[in-house]
Amino acid sequence: MYSAADHEYMARALRLAELGLYSTTPNPRVACVIVKEGRVVGEGWHRRAGEPHAEIHALRAAGSAARGATAYVTLEPCSHHGRTPPCAEALIAAGISRVVAAMQDPNPQVAGRGLALLTAAGVNAECGLLEAPARELNIGFVSRMTRGRPWLRMKLAASLDGKSALNNGVSQWITGAPARHDGHRWRARACAILSGIGTVLGDDPQLNVRDVDTARQPLKVVVDSRLELPLQSRLLNVGGLLVACASVDAERSAALRECGAEILCLPNNEGRVDLPALLAELARRGVNELHVEGGFRLNGALLAAGLVDELLLYLAPCLIGDAARGLFDLPALKSLQDKRRLLINDVRMVGSDLRILARFEHNKAPL
Repeated sequence: MYSAADHEYMARALRLAELGLYSTTPNPRVACVIVKEGRVVGEGWHRRAGEPHAEIHALRAAGSAARGATAYVTLEPCSHHGRTPPCAEALIAAGISRVVAAMQDPNPQVAGRGLALLTAAGVNAECGLLEAPARELNIGFVSRMTRGRPWLRMKLAASLDGKSALNNGVSQWITGAPARHDGHRWRARACAILSGIGTVLGDDPQLNVRDVDTARQPLKVVVDSRLELPLQSRLLNVGGLLVACASVDAERSAALRECGAEILCLPNNEGRVDLPALLAELARRGVNELHVEGGFRLNGALLAAGLVDELLLYLAPCLIGDAARGLFDLPALKSLQDKRRLLINDVRMVGSDLRILARFEHNKAPL
């Protein structure tokens, strides 16, 4: 169905779409390559929400050469009026004769309507070329549109014997500087970074992106059931902080708001923060990818609730000992049949540390 040239141009579009890895949220990362008579006449990628979509940049670059050309787009062209006009209509008006999309848009406002609009106008519209890598590039956007919650990627750092901190909570630093720098790249692509009050009290983290070139900082979210966040916390100095609690203390809430934090009360029946409700609220706010850097209690709670999609695990070549803290606070298993199974997607060295990217079996394929 698709030629070698089709694959080449779509691969080029996917590489171009990756340029928006840190900037497009809450929109998907999309690129468009326009080809006429075997030559690229225009290309573009979506940079950030509210600005022109990839197709518009590519059409502007192509000019009159777009008439009769083929447009390779990493996501189905939109068909609705949002912050910008429909891209499907722009492609039709420019005289594009063929559109090849990598995947259908999971957004219910589009979901095939863009392709149908193109077909109705006489454009040869096709879909499905290099769909798997296209979905991976926007796995958070797909998750938000189809499941109503972000794609949750949990970052972990541990010794070879699986310990994340000393028994007194000290964890800085188990891994080396290259691994920590790599972790900031994963922070940069996320829409929000989630941590727990235990980590905040123990480490006083900033949870921001450093040493990575990005104009956007992710939203910072802290699970703090009893509003114990210190007013001198460094988190309150970097802006964009959401504190999720389980009970409202008017005085503490007012003090935290005065320091710039937003307070969100989401109690469950056990008097703790309702984690599924928190993820649903983050999705409502446009969070596609949620990056978790918590302690073993929050990690265990998220895992027990079935909310973790992927583990980003850095293993340092050292041993800490059995008395140190593990990665997850979970109840003991009665049978090995109850173990949580993962599939390892990627393994590589980052400095002297081993980085493993593993996905839980129920999420072994893109959504």
